[in-house]
Amino acid sequence: MSDYRKTKLACYLGFITQAIAANFAPLLFLKFHKDYGISLGNIALISTVYFFTQLLIDLFCAKFVDRIGYRVSIVISEVCSAAGLIGLAFLPDMLPNAFAGILISVTVYAMGCGLIEVLVSPIIEACPFENKEATMSLLHSFYCWGAVGTIVISTAFFALFGMDSWRWLAILWALIPAYNIYNFATCPIVPIVEDGKGMGIRQLGKRPLFWVSICLMVCAGASELSMAQWASAYAEAALGLSKALGDLMGPCMFAVTMGISRIIYGKYGEKLDLMKFMVASGVLCVACYLMASLSANPIIGLIGCTLCGFSVGIMWPGTISISSKKFPTGGTAMFALLAMAGDLGGSIGPAIVGKVTQYAGDDIRAGMGVGLIFPIVLIAMLFIMSKATGRHN
Repeated sequence: MSDYRKTKLACYLGFITQAIAANFAPLLFLKFHKDYGISLGNIALISTVYFFTQLLIDLFCAKFVDRIGYRVSIVISEVCSAAGLIGLAFLPDMLPNAFAGILISVTVYAMGCGLIEVLVSPIIEACPFENKEATMSLLHSFYCWGAVGTIVISTAFFALFGMDSWRWLAILWALIPAYNIYNFATCPIVPIVEDGKGMGIRQLGKRPLFWVSICLMVCAGASELSMAQWASAYAEAALGLSKALGDLMGPCMFAVTMGISRIIYGKYGEKLDLMKFMVASGVLCVACYLMASLSANPIIGLIGCTLCGFSVGIMWPGTISISSKKFPTGGTAMFALLAMAGDLGGSIGPAIVGKVTQYAGDDIRAGMGVGLIFPIVLIAMLFIMSKATGRHN
């Protein structure tokens, strides 16, 4: 089992790498706008390119990863992540068009992150750990701590050395995936299913219960990112905080409570019923969106925003664990399609909240009110899954 600790460490660092890539560039958006003269409309495309690239990689994984092999694919993920972050430090100044340099760098590390997202969960699932659901929850908590660390350390770094030193910080962040190349190259990796025995996309598509899993994952991604993406703006609008303080009180606290939720389940998961824990989390999530959208008291609204992180913590890893039990031979295709569904939810959820906010005269509370649709649907899907499981048993 000691050998598999190295596998676990590599997977933890993989999710930290993904958190760095997802959260570092957004901290520089205004810097890019000011230094390179990139319009805010084009700046918004950076996040779109990041998530769209991950969606494409999810689809690619479903088809080709089993042929390439897990070890080669996961090592490529770390190479791309490190190369993209280093490219971000140099390409904008080396190329005639700085925006093109940024997009190339983002695309490269997004390819790495897409591979990480699909491959790390099945790598852990295949390891001979005793409580898979708890281990999966603990694994996903490292994304949260990676996000918190990226925001806090970057904010402190900029306070000490100034925003102009951001290129050095990009290189320093790249050292984590660079080091993890060695970990993944040398740690034991067990195939999630035997060669040729994993279910394909068509086989999964014929199972009605798999579509329930897909809906669960879309709602998990939307519930999480609808609040996470708008948490900073909400903190600023509700409390009149500065941008830096808004980031710390909004997305940073959201990530902290989400990480706490995953650690709690990681520690006590064997004593808890995963389905009931997820239903309770869904109910709490609805309450949090109601607090954020209906309360006239900004403090209560901010508490709702922060607690929402706790409520969504189990949704993504919990859905993966439930699906792994329902479809033990789902293989790479299952993990890739679930990741794609989560990314899809993470893309459409914040977009819907943003559009409703715009139509409501920039009233962010109205947008948050629409966001509660996602945890409500998630609860309904959990009841369908539970009923189907009961009939099967």
